Amino acid sequence: MASVNIDALLVKSGAEILKGKDKMVEMQNGCICCTLREDLIENVKKLAVEGRFDYLLIESTGISEPMPVATTFVSEYDGKSLLGSVARLDTLVTVVDALNFLRDYEMGQMLVDREELGAEESDRRTIAQLLVDQVECANIIVLNKVDLLAERRICHVEGLLKRLNPKARIIRSTFGKVDLKLLFNTKSFNMEEAQEMPGWYQELQGHHVPETEEYGISSLVFRVQRPFHPQRLDGLICHGLDDRIMRSKGILWVAGLDRSLIWHQAGRTKRIEAGPYWLHGNVDLLEWPAETPPEYREALYGDMRQEVVFIGRHFDKESFEKRLENALVTGPEFELGPDAWREWPSRFRERFSDGQAKATLRKRRAPSKKPMVLGKIAKALRKRKRGGA
Repeated sequence: MASVNIDALLVKSGAEILKGKDKMVEMQNGCICCTLREDLIENVKKLAVEGRFDYLLIESTGISEPMPVATTFVSEYDGKSLLGSVARLDTLVTVVDALNFLRDYEMGQMLVDREELGAEESDRRTIAQLLVDQVECANIIVLNKVDLLAERRICHVEGLLKRLNPKARIIRSTFGKVDLKLLFNTKSFNMEEAQEMPGWYQELQGHHVPETEEYGISSLVFRVQRPFHPQRLDGLICHGLDDRIMRSKGILWVAGLDRSLIWHQAGRTKRIEAGPYWLHGNVDLLEWPAETPPEYREALYGDMRQEVVFIGRHFDKESFEKRLENALVTGPEFELGPDAWREWPSRFRERFSDGQAKATLRKRRAPSKKPMVLGKIAKALRKRKRGGA
C-alpha cells in the first residue's frame, strides 16, 4: 500500500539472499488481489516451476482484507489461470495485538485517521471494520503481546475473538514467536467454511460459545415477524444502540419497504445496505425456493422478518431487547397494513426504495433488483430449520 515500500527497504537491509540464486521482486502501490494480481501470479508460478520451495508465506499489508486475497487461490477465473493452478491455500492467519485490540476496536476511527497505517485518502473503512474482517475469516488467530496483559484481560480479549470467530484456533504469543508446526501445512482453509466462520453466522445457526460469558461476552438473536416503524428505528439508531454492543449483523424489515435491509455494526461504526427483495410480494408462492421454511409460506407476510445477531459485553440483554421491541410497529399499526405504512415519513424509503440508485447509507452501489434469497444469512436459517443446529 502507498508509493513507498517500507517492508522492501527493511528486507533489503536486514536479509541475505541465499547463495546468490535469488533476487527480490518488489510489488508495491497496489493490491495483490486486483492491481498486483498478475505480478503475484507470475512470480509465484516461477517459484513453483523451480521446485526448490515447499511452502510460500504471503504477508500482505496490515490494512488488507484477507478474503479477497484468498480468492486469488482459485485455479482460474474468467478463463485466466490464477494461483490455484500452482499452489493450495493452506491457512489464513491473523495476528491480533492483545494490548491494543479493544482500544482500537472501540475508538471509531477511520483508517485514514492513523497516518502510520498508510491508507489512501479515498479509503473510507473504519479500523473496527477492518479488525472484524481480519478476525472473522481467520483459521488461526495469533494473540500477540500477551506478556503485557494480566491473565483475566487476556481471557477477556479471547472471549471476544471466540464470539467473532468461534471456529478459529487461538494461539497466544510473545514477540510473535509461534511454533511453525502450528501454522504450516495445517490444511485448515476451505473457502465454503471460511464464509461460515463469523460469529454472527454461527449464532443464527444456534451455535453458541458459552464459556465466553464468564468474561462478560454474550449474544442476543433478535427474531420477530413484525416490521420496524421507520421513525422509531431511525430514532433508535441515531440515539445509539448500546455502547456495550461490539458486533451485530442481520436482516431488517422496515414498514413501507418491499425489500430487506442488511444491518452491519462493528464497534462504533454502523451501516445499513439495501438487501435483496423479499420473496413475499415479489415472487409467486409456487416459485419460492424448495428449501424455504414452511412457516414463511404460511405467514401473513411470508419471509419478511427481523433476524439480527448482537454480540456485546456486560450488556443487559432483556433491557436491550425491550428497546428493540419498542421500535417495532404496534398491534394497531400492524393491522393498518402495507398501503398505510407507505404513507408514513421514512428516510429508509427515501434511500432504499425503487428509483434510488444510491441505495445505502454510505452511497454504495445497490444490488440487482432481481428477487433473490438472502445469501449466507438465509442459508444459515435454512440449516437451522432443517434441524442442523
